[in-house]
Amino acid sequence: MKQSLSFIPTMREVPSDAEILSHQLLLRAGFIRQNASGIYSYLPLGKKVLSKIELIIREEMEAIDAVEVFMPALQQAELWQKTGRWYSYGPELFRVKDRHQRDFALGATHEEVITSLVRDEVKSYKKLPLTLYQIQTKFRDELRPRFGLLRGREFIMKDAYSFHATEESLDEKYQDMKQAYTNIFTRLGLNFRTVIADGGTIGGTDTHEFMALSEIGEDTIAYSDTSPYAANIEMAEMNTTFEKSDEVLLEVEKISTPNMQTIDDIVSFLDTEATKCIKTLIFKADEKLVAVLCRGDHEINDIKLKNALGADTVELAYEGDVIELLSCGVGSIGPVKLPLDLKVIADHAIASVVNGVCGANEDDFHLINVNPERDFAVDRYADLRFVQEGDTTPDGEGTIKFAQGIEVGHIFKLGTTYSEPMEGTFLDNNGRNQHYQMGCYGIGVSRIMAAVAEQYNDENGLKWPKNLAPFNIHLIALNMKDEAQKDLADELYKLLKSYRFEVLYDDRPERAGVKFADSDLIGLPIRITIGKKASVGIVEVKYRSSGESTEWPKEEITEKLQAFFGAE
Repeated sequence: MKQSLSFIPTMREVPSDAEILSHQLLLRAGFIRQNASGIYSYLPLGKKVLSKIELIIREEMEAIDAVEVFMPALQQAELWQKTGRWYSYGPELFRVKDRHQRDFALGATHEEVITSLVRDEVKSYKKLPLTLYQIQTKFRDELRPRFGLLRGREFIMKDAYSFHATEESLDEKYQDMKQAYTNIFTRLGLNFRTVIADGGTIGGTDTHEFMALSEIGEDTIAYSDTSPYAANIEMAEMNTTFEKSDEVLLEVEKISTPNMQTIDDIVSFLDTEATKCIKTLIFKADEKLVAVLCRGDHEINDIKLKNALGADTVELAYEGDVIELLSCGVGSIGPVKLPLDLKVIADHAIASVVNGVCGANEDDFHLINVNPERDFAVDRYADLRFVQEGDTTPDGEGTIKFAQGIEVGHIFKLGTTYSEPMEGTFLDNNGRNQHYQMGCYGIGVSRIMAAVAEQYNDENGLKWPKNLAPFNIHLIALNMKDEAQKDLADELYKLLKSYRFEVLYDDRPERAGVKFADSDLIGLPIRITIGKKASVGIVEVKYRSSGESTEWPKEEITEKLQAFFGAE
């Protein structure tokens, strides 16, 4: 492609509203342009990168017998109402009406549509398992679109859905898909981790996220420094074995703690440690109050609590609810002598507390020398807290470290979460109606482009991996008015295209500095510059990844390029 005939509007200055490096570089290098907040046009360079990402995804999907379809972005409200998500999904779902005042949604996801499609066509176990996927535009009305392509209102996704007669079949496909995703992100050149995750608004169980490591990632990953264990911080499990002191149990005492509301206040006032403190919080789980206990140096993880209680929603109770229940403020709550009908759930670490400190359920007073089971009862112990750096990993083979990550893929075992409410059934080998076992598997295609840009760049611009670069080679003639340079450039352009190299030929009447700056911004793997040595058939070659420059005679160019692009 001749650059003079393409559409690559580069920018010298950093856009003021671009917060992160990938957003800045993709704008400056002419890959994308913003249409509205969270909505982007993909320009020719960006579209070529997306196509290469999609090609890798398609190859790996087909390798595990997934079949491509294309479903509507405009979805009937009735489908979402059957699963209840029309009401529960929240304001992120774009809802629209047609001219007849019928409700529709712009597709944020396609579980309902795909389930209705298969339900109407697949009636027998003999047609299962079946895996369908699509690459499609999705719509979510983000409250605060930010970070360019990483959190937008319109974006491109690959979503796949599998249908099975048995849980065992679903398990097999889940593992196949997990490996396919590993292959995809490895081929894309991403530095990533596969982590245990939460199902969120999709639902289901046994879910994993694929996280591209990045300092600007919105998710925190907890991973082992010595083993393969990794999890989203919201789902990171704890080693539940704690050493318990053998000190003598002392008698409970009530002491005055005027204006002491926080763990830090109590630790300082009593000259004790946070590990000795029992933090008591009142949560509302599906509108029912529950007391939740954790150690003073720990924080309750809402998602773990929700899962432990089997609740749809959990949130901290309002202070007015606490005062009505216990006649004290939230800073004075403790587990001793709570109302008998109030359920108490505690993190495992509480069981190891000896002669601890807690609120007295009376403002400005605390209890010391409190011991679980002797002084208060616990209905259930569970893993309820956020993991911390330095904690022992659940597999016992290392310690926890943190990293930031960008979610680029997510896989779920849905089970019958959607097939039951949507009456998706088939006849099994005994002639009985059964609900499909389902899996759901998503990849953020446009998000991947931003994640790669975050990981592959330097102070001058982008540095695309060979298999994702919009072109293989940037061919630059420094002076198009110089006959020797123009002739050699034209000759090489035709030659390289005949060898099936993708070439961006900068034939513009621009200064050398402008051409080099644009070339570094765009970030193609190889730059071939034709300058003053054109008359003797010598070109300068620069490797974008390393910055190394060398000179090649024109007779050796194709052989050297084939060796470079053929190398693994």
